[in-house]
Amino acid sequence: MFINKMPRYEILSEESMATLTKGWRRIVSEIGIEFASPWAVEMLKEAGQEVSGENVKFDPDWILAQVAKAPSEFDLRARNPKRSVHIGGNAMAFGGVYGPPFVREGDVRREGTFADFENFCRLAQSFDALDSVGGVVTEPNDLNLDTRHLDMAFAAATLTDKFFMGNVVTAENARDVIAMAEIIHGGRKAIEETPALISLINCNSPLRWDDRMLDSLREYALAGQPVVPTPFLLMGAMSPVTIPATLAQQMAEALSGIALAQLIRPGTPVVFGSFLSNVDMQSGSPQFGTPESGIGLLCTGQIARSLNLPFRGGGGLNSSQTVDAQSAYQTMMTMMPTFLSGTNWVMHTAGWLEGGLVSSYDKFIVDIEILQSLMAEFTPLEFNEDSLAFDAHLEVGHGGHFLGAAHTMERFRDCFYRPFLTNSDNYERWTRLGQRDTRARAEEIWKDRLAKYEKPEMDASILEGLTDFVNKRKSELL
Repeated sequence: MFINKMPRYEILSEESMATLTKGWRRIVSEIGIEFASPWAVEMLKEAGQEVSGENVKFDPDWILAQVAKAPSEFDLRARNPKRSVHIGGNAMAFGGVYGPPFVREGDVRREGTFADFENFCRLAQSFDALDSVGGVVTEPNDLNLDTRHLDMAFAAATLTDKFFMGNVVTAENARDVIAMAEIIHGGRKAIEETPALISLINCNSPLRWDDRMLDSLREYALAGQPVVPTPFLLMGAMSPVTIPATLAQQMAEALSGIALAQLIRPGTPVVFGSFLSNVDMQSGSPQFGTPESGIGLLCTGQIARSLNLPFRGGGGLNSSQTVDAQSAYQTMMTMMPTFLSGTNWVMHTAGWLEGGLVSSYDKFIVDIEILQSLMAEFTPLEFNEDSLAFDAHLEVGHGGHFLGAAHTMERFRDCFYRPFLTNSDNYERWTRLGQRDTRARAEEIWKDRLAKYEKPEMDASILEGLTDFVNKRKSELL
């Protein structure tokens, strides 16, 4: 977890915020939001909202009253208490890529396997900058669809001692992962007091919540586990092509989901979710790491803070097919505003490639380097007599150098961020050592990390309880 004490970069004026407020209020009250689960429609109807079939038209003030019940900050417990994080305020927590069905290993692009999922768990455990492996870091396509959520949760729980994300494919899957969290942390009461899971609830934009997401949201909310209602917005496809219109739609969708979570269980921890980018208007392909997505992220941070909510957004997003310059500069186009806006929960931090279709081993390493570099850049400077180093000037004098100065010798080990991937050898040395580019060096690093990986210890009774539960559920589901 990183504490970002830098000032927030806010770009919306009071007039702009007022216009957005008017926009989302009109959407929810005049157009409405569709909810594909009958129980959700019935709950909202009983709460006094206007219902017609699956469409619900809201009183915007009622939505805000519900949203106000959500905590502005909350803790998220890990199996290892030292790995627990805080969500909200100045805290930033980072998770790996989420959802890709494919994996890139070097030059090979293939379907993801459970062995890949386990490897990404090991890599997530190996880097302290990453707070969680995330959720479906890659789809284990070699496992049975009905039970793979059990295997993924078991791997995340045993191969890492960090928190992990809940499964949202079905309500039944959600209940299974909640039960596993209860085994790990000592029962339902324990995880209700301090949550252990955080779950992504995607809106089927525009303006529709589907039944699987809603049913999963209900399970996590009933258990007091944080949910991240997130509009899935690619401008030009799932929202209008203008950023202001998309922001207003994002507010309408996210706030309606948050309001429902509070209706289910007042005080449920929530995160204002944002996944906002655009399509290529020539090809229709999704684009990531664009100027528009960066602006949208800056705006979303300001919007969430105005609502007193933590927010999710950003990550290492890019559209590149391989680990190249495009993948790096598009990632920086997203990660820089991620930090500038003070994003609280960052998904897709490491491994994202090809518009989110691919989890890449090499890109995972590149992204960790970017993340650690930004953490160093966003650490405030200390200004005091010691850092001004007047005595060093007295020692070196005019025209000298500071390499051997006492001030330098006392600090050279940690005075600058030391990259683990970047190469700054001179040309002759770089040539002599094989002319390895960034991707080749990244491959060497992730293979070395996997070779040196040490599995974190787990209490034998907890491991036995998890194993028995997984085996029992598999026998029931298969």
